Amino acid sequence: MNQPARWILFGLGLLLFVVALKKTYDNATPPDEVRVVEGYKPWDKETLELADTLPVQDGGRIKPLTTYAGFSMLRIYGARSMEIMPEEGGEKIRIKPLAWLMDVFFRPQYSIQMPSFRIEDSEILRAIGVEPGDRRDRYSYEDLEPGRDRLFELARGYGEIPAERRDGMEKQIIALASNVQTYEQLLGTFGMARGGLVMESLGGSDDHPKRADVSSVMATAEVIQGVLQRSQAEKTPIPAHVQSLLEQIINGANAAKFGLFVFPSSNEEDEKWLSPGERVMNVMQMKTREAEQSIKDIALMEATARALPEGEEVFRARFGEFKDSVVERAEARGEYAQIQLEADYYKMNWFLYALVFFLMGTVLAIGMWMTGRTLAGTIFTWSVWATTLCGLVFVIIPIVKRCIIMQRPPVGNLYDTIIFICAAVIILGALIELLTKRRFALGALPIAGVMLILLARMFEVGDAKDHMDPLVAVLRSNYWLTTHVICITLGYAGGLVTALLGMIYVLLRGLRLDGGDKDLRRSLTRAVYGMVCLTLFLSLVGTVLGGIWANDSWGRFWGWDPKENGALLIVLMNLAILHARLGGFLREWGIHLAAIFMAAVVTFSWWGVNLLGTGLHSYGFAEGGQYIWLLYGLVALLIVFGLIARTVENFQASEEKSSKGLKEVEG
Repeated sequence: MNQPARWILFGLGLLLFVVALKKTYDNATPPDEVRVVEGYKPWDKETLELADTLPVQDGGRIKPLTTYAGFSMLRIYGARSMEIMPEEGGEKIRIKPLAWLMDVFFRPQYSIQMPSFRIEDSEILRAIGVEPGDRRDRYSYEDLEPGRDRLFELARGYGEIPAERRDGMEKQIIALASNVQTYEQLLGTFGMARGGLVMESLGGSDDHPKRADVSSVMATAEVIQGVLQRSQAEKTPIPAHVQSLLEQIINGANAAKFGLFVFPSSNEEDEKWLSPGERVMNVMQMKTREAEQSIKDIALMEATARALPEGEEVFRARFGEFKDSVVERAEARGEYAQIQLEADYYKMNWFLYALVFFLMGTVLAIGMWMTGRTLAGTIFTWSVWATTLCGLVFVIIPIVKRCIIMQRPPVGNLYDTIIFICAAVIILGALIELLTKRRFALGALPIAGVMLILLARMFEVGDAKDHMDPLVAVLRSNYWLTTHVICITLGYAGGLVTALLGMIYVLLRGLRLDGGDKDLRRSLTRAVYGMVCLTLFLSLVGTVLGGIWANDSWGRFWGWDPKENGALLIVLMNLAILHARLGGFLREWGIHLAAIFMAAVVTFSWWGVNLLGTGLHSYGFAEGGQYIWLLYGLVALLIVFGLIARTVENFQASEEKSSKGLKEVEG
């Protein structure tokens, strides 16, 4: 193929890559529409830095408030930042998760106006009696409030339908109801602390009723219990002012019961932290050994929640006292050690930087392929090495940080596998490049890095869960996570590298970009053969180790579980390729086409079994089947292309041979 044709081909490839990247970015980011929130004032940087490392319990572990805020906003809003304006035509203000959550807690008058809820289908709004506006797919709590009751009514009805029989709209209504409920629980966390309780017996006008602190009422819990017991014993009505007080406490405590678990117990044997609502009810029902500490905790919350009108500096002082009280107990329990590390981890946005380096490497790789073995080509080659290795560093560092934070090996859930496989693919590909020095592996590495990091980001947005939370009980074994799980995951990485090399071979030879270089073809074939052997070893050892673990956990070595069958398929696929190669059934074309099919087998074992919704190993993401089928389609397309290219090549070779023979006869 001549040089202009190569430029046209690579230009088209680059265009397709940019289009795919743009579409992925559009799917993962919110719309550009900006909501006006009248009078909004951003939080001071010092305030957010103070709140950043407030420890809370969520998902079975202790984490900084910034992590909790990030995944709360991601789940409800669908992104980790939104833009608003304090006035029409004013300057845009970017709201990050921690600021968003602080508004929910302490400035609900602003929060309820923010477009915090993602609506995928406007028909949902019509179903709950809310008329869709011009905004694309983000609505505020104020927008949804008129249809709130209808939303929960529909969600309860649809919840009785088996999950597999719900249609898309029913699933979205259930998800929206869950998000609204979560938001209301967050709103209620400091609700009692902000407003206090109306005391009818203290008099006051209707506009300015007398109020009492919740903490003060908690201090009289014994007296209130005495009144209730006396009324019950004498069978007389509870005094009206006591009845009103109890109703307010119950409603306020229920509103603050599930939003934020921020109070560690002074008893180290109590693993569960408590919410403000639980603190209040435990004291009022006299079911706690920490009545004095509970009253102090609620008093600190009240002081914090009511300090904001006096200025943010005063608020910070009160919030600091509240935080110090919590941190002191968390440190005494040994549960604060990783909080600062985790807060710093999320500030850095490591994988975004890795994506940037891999994108740079992709563009440089195209330049490397176009300039060949020239001085410019050498410069491009070293540039690809530099950007790809920088991207690898920005993948490995956060993996190590996650291990320290989680106190476990790097792979424990589906998200972990993506970033770990990304690092493994880059390392394996770099080793192949060092051994072959033909630049085919080097050029593919940044492209693979881009795809895997984009997959990780799309998965995180779609799943909207904290993947550093504790694992399910059966997986809580650092020994087996280090041996079986890492071995199997490396097998996935090996299989994907094998498939990648096969794709490179088929495209280079099928499009005649290799210039008929037989040495290059042999190098690719040897690399694929070596990767098949490595993948077989890792997958086989990992499968056997998994059987030993299963026997230890479940009392049986093998149970034909979908995940076990997927691992076995990878082993059998590699065995089939090796036997067919040794038997002469697969030659160069054949081994590379089989290597491409390996991508489908690995993808099924890695992701596909989670979509089946069955089996003891179905721990992970159960959505996104369309992407699986897209990859299967790509694999099928490449295999068909390879078969056609091979047929055309054989036909041309036959024609040339016939033409040569005819010339010899004529001669």
